[in-house]
Amino acid sequence: MRVLVVLTYYRPHTSGLTIYAERLARGLAARGHQVTVLTSRYSRSLAARETLNGVEIVRAPVLFRISKGVIMPTFGFLAWKHVLQADVLSLHLPQFDAAGVALRGRLLKKPTVLTYHCDLKLPSGAFNRVVNDEILEMNKLAGRFSHKVVAYTQDFADSSPFLQQFASKLEVIPPPIELPESTPSGVAAFAKMHNPDNKSPIIGMAARLAAEKGVEVLLEAFPKILEVYPNAKILFAGQYKDVLSEQAYAQRLDPLIRRYERAGQWKFLGVLDPVQMAAFYPNLDVIVVPSLNSTESFGLVQIEAMMNGVPSVASNLPGVRQPVLQTGMGEVAPIGDSEGLAESILKVLKNRATYIRPREEIMERFSTERTVKDYEALFERLLDGAHT
Repeated sequence: MRVLVVLTYYRPHTSGLTIYAERLARGLAARGHQVTVLTSRYSRSLAARETLNGVEIVRAPVLFRISKGVIMPTFGFLAWKHVLQADVLSLHLPQFDAAGVALRGRLLKKPTVLTYHCDLKLPSGAFNRVVNDEILEMNKLAGRFSHKVVAYTQDFADSSPFLQQFASKLEVIPPPIELPESTPSGVAAFAKMHNPDNKSPIIGMAARLAAEKGVEVLLEAFPKILEVYPNAKILFAGQYKDVLSEQAYAQRLDPLIRRYERAGQWKFLGVLDPVQMAAFYPNLDVIVVPSLNSTESFGLVQIEAMMNGVPSVASNLPGVRQPVLQTGMGEVAPIGDSEGLAESILKVLKNRATYIRPREEIMERFSTERTVKDYEALFERLLDGAHT
């Protein structure tokens, strides 16, 4: 079948949403489907068109930005062209342009599936509130025009005001998880480079340096951890420089982070490729996901860590708590509570062996192959007439 995937940002932009969409697109292409991604050319260094891993990528030129959004004058024309050519549409929200694409799908009788990744919360300010409200309204329209709405977990769907509106259309599909297996030499080389002083235990975080990720909660919890484990160290994987709309947040955290850096207790690793991530996880004693709000709905990195025998401490957010609750590999901590986070981390570090589950057990629940097959089955049902 011909699948059109539509989202605002695609790879090489790094976020849980873009990684999910890339894995889905690549997985569908590997199963013999013709996959096109329609997205923004958010950087002029990116090609307007290219094919990667069997997926055709079409990037609409960006005239200017509004906060984290982009204005693309030719997007409507490209949407008509590619919706006409597609058999099914896969839209990924939050996304301002999804409503127009979903409407085209309705008018042209093309089965349309909307995947709702998380809520959108722009930085504070009157202008951003207006933009946030506009995008929310457009997302609601996209939901009305779509034939099915996909959520990662029932837990997140039950708590989401957006998803509650579309309960009759809801499909729960676990997210795609994949990671190369690490090699002993790769793990050792990673440790030599990033932990040469052999500090222990190692606490990991893998995210963008963004306000919703709750980095400051971990920073505030760290002194209590150091009281018990004075040789502890935090390794932070992910973008930490020039994160879109997060400069003020980074500046606010900078003095404390620099203090820990000077003491050898914190290290930024930057964005790691899959092979590097495969070496990153086995070097951890625990991974932490201290997210603060519903802009996070799962936390793919938790499953990737668990596949490598690393337990997780996650916020008690709907969806985000599910990897721990479904696998038993970790603890759930109160949202935004640094003392509670520290206590949960210390509990896991003290009893780490009791949290470990076999890699195979984790992969039975979560894999890209399972996710792709679930989408494929949903698309086929819709094409067979299970939509109106």
